[in-house]
Amino acid sequence: MKTLKLATALFASVALPTVALATELEVTHWWTSGGEAAAVAELAKAFDASGDKWIDGAIAGGGSTARPIMISRITGGDPMGATQFNHGQQALELVEAGLMLDLTDVAEAEGWKEKVFPPSLLDACTVDGKIYCAPVNIHSPEWLWLSNKAYADAGIPVPANWNEFVASAPALEAAGKIPLALGNQAWQSNLAFGAMTVAVAGLDVWKKVNIDKDMDVAAGPEIAAVFAAAADARKLAAKSTVQDWNQATNLVITGEAGGQIMGDWAQGEFQVAGQVAGTDYTCLPGLGLNAYLSTGGDAFYFPKLDDPEKEAAQKRLAAQLVSPAVQVAFNLKKGSLPIRGDVDLAAANDCMKKGLEILASGNVVPSGDQLWSPDVVKQNEDLMVEFWKSDMTAADAQAKWVENLKSGM
Repeated sequence: MKTLKLATALFASVALPTVALATELEVTHWWTSGGEAAAVAELAKAFDASGDKWIDGAIAGGGSTARPIMISRITGGDPMGATQFNHGQQALELVEAGLMLDLTDVAEAEGWKEKVFPPSLLDACTVDGKIYCAPVNIHSPEWLWLSNKAYADAGIPVPANWNEFVASAPALEAAGKIPLALGNQAWQSNLAFGAMTVAVAGLDVWKKVNIDKDMDVAAGPEIAAVFAAAADARKLAAKSTVQDWNQATNLVITGEAGGQIMGDWAQGEFQVAGQVAGTDYTCLPGLGLNAYLSTGGDAFYFPKLDDPEKEAAQKRLAAQLVSPAVQVAFNLKKGSLPIRGDVDLAAANDCMKKGLEILASGNVVPSGDQLWSPDVVKQNEDLMVEFWKSDMTAADAQAKWVENLKSGM
């Protein structure tokens, strides 16, 4: 009996402390399409497998809908464990208000400065020398996605660039196709315009406007050509009546539309639909005119919580998001590029390989979110909605666009 009691006591004193309870973290994000859901499931699976518990807080409607909800919760005293924002200034005011967890110790322990590429991604997480977010991917918006089926139905070759795409529109329309699929959300038309800026005006002009803040160039003939291209695109998208970006992507997948200007995350939708890059669809980075990518993307921030256990779990999640295994699993599903160059992406499809080659070449620029304030970004989103949904002239739109940029200087 004494032996049994002793054994029981030893079990209680030795075995029980090794039993760790999972720490739950609510993670908010706006990844709700089929491809996005498959990708975020990889993050949740890895976190759960490590012994903690991912509580999914998906918010439908995209970033423009989700961000105000996320910010309201954080400032209103109801913070989540982690939340998605894009690289750039979207969370800057929250950081400056002291509402976000400092991740510098995690970044130093994991060697993020030596591993995250390009460095601008980590710079976007850094305020006053401290790191406040974990970047998870590189998303570039400068892609034209083309339906091989739509072009086969129309009896013409798949275009090799934007100019050929515009020229193909009459044949597509004659075959009953929508030339350009575009969803009815402000950020989509703004994204299309941004993609055209790099593609049509070129990298040097883009840098003069967005980095050097040269408003004479912004008001000049090179950008006028971009607005003329946007006016062409407006006509091509006139019969596109869908709302969400993934609905527009589905028009390309099903061959109802010839193409879509959208970020590389569209690959996730093609993948879920079982389509093969180069066979069922064609991807043209830089719209086939200028093979440059802007290195925007997504990062996770961690609101301060008055709970040491949850804070420890937040830091575990931050480290895991940047780890090689998670980077590979997530980005292969998401269609985005990893934020570190030392991971094995042998399984990448043709389109992702194109992106990786451009990234390796150094033909990259920061995203607009990293260079302009949220107010300027919002003003230009509103302008693009008005431009794409009205008969506003290209010249008038350019003048208003320059006005908006000046307000942020």
